[in-house]
Amino acid sequence: MTQSISQPQNAGTQNQSAFSSALTGQVALVTGGGSGLGAAICRVLAESGAQVIAADIQLGQAERLAGELTGAGLKAKAIHLDVRDENALEEAVRQLEEDYGHLDILINNAGTDVTVPVEELSVADIDRVLDVNLRGPFLLARAVLPRMAGRGHGAIVNITSTAAKRAWANATAYHASKWGLLGLSHALHVEARPHGVRVTALVVGGMQTPFILERFPDTPLDNLQDPRNVAEAVRYVLLQPEGTVVPEMTVLPMRETSWP
Repeated sequence: MTQSISQPQNAGTQNQSAFSSALTGQVALVTGGGSGLGAAICRVLAESGAQVIAADIQLGQAERLAGELTGAGLKAKAIHLDVRDENALEEAVRQLEEDYGHLDILINNAGTDVTVPVEELSVADIDRVLDVNLRGPFLLARAVLPRMAGRGHGAIVNITSTAAKRAWANATAYHASKWGLLGLSHALHVEARPHGVRVTALVVGGMQTPFILERFPDTPLDNLQDPRNVAEAVRYVLLQPEGTVVPEMTVLPMRETSWP
């Protein structure tokens, strides 16, 4: 039986006043921003004063979220974005730079998976997963990094997974993409740090999002964390003092069943 997904908790709003202007003046691009963790990140960053760009291949979802946020007096915009399309990514970054004058934060959150044994995994399937989960973040980082470096300021957060630290059956493509994204993040960190740009890999455990529950509907909700909690961790990384960077951070549900 499919379980309902918890909505953002009121407890999260208790800290809003403390952060309501923390990111004022900053522009944040969030891929996969229309639902799940991406939507939670958009909410938290908008509540902190950022101009949020919710980018999603499902434009309708991103538009609904942006409407919700702007209706609450926050700054949000929805754009259609397929992270597999190199030209579209470069044009989106160029347009955002033109519209706002700067792009300060990139959250590479868009992700996909195919859950089949390796002998059933088609070349088309593994190409799609790698394109979305690994190639897309590379292309966007390549597009934004020179601009951020030129200003001596910026942050890139790559949403990876405990799938980058362990392995289970029937997830070959997903593991390959997330282990690759973790390596990409650390390589970008080394190159970006001398230019004042901070790159973080956020290693995330199971969340109460459609990404898990639509594929594994019997997963106990108590074993999963509210995506808002992970979004708060993203904000924590972004609000580190000047001179400090968090290259990697792990955020797990308290009852994660397959992680130490």
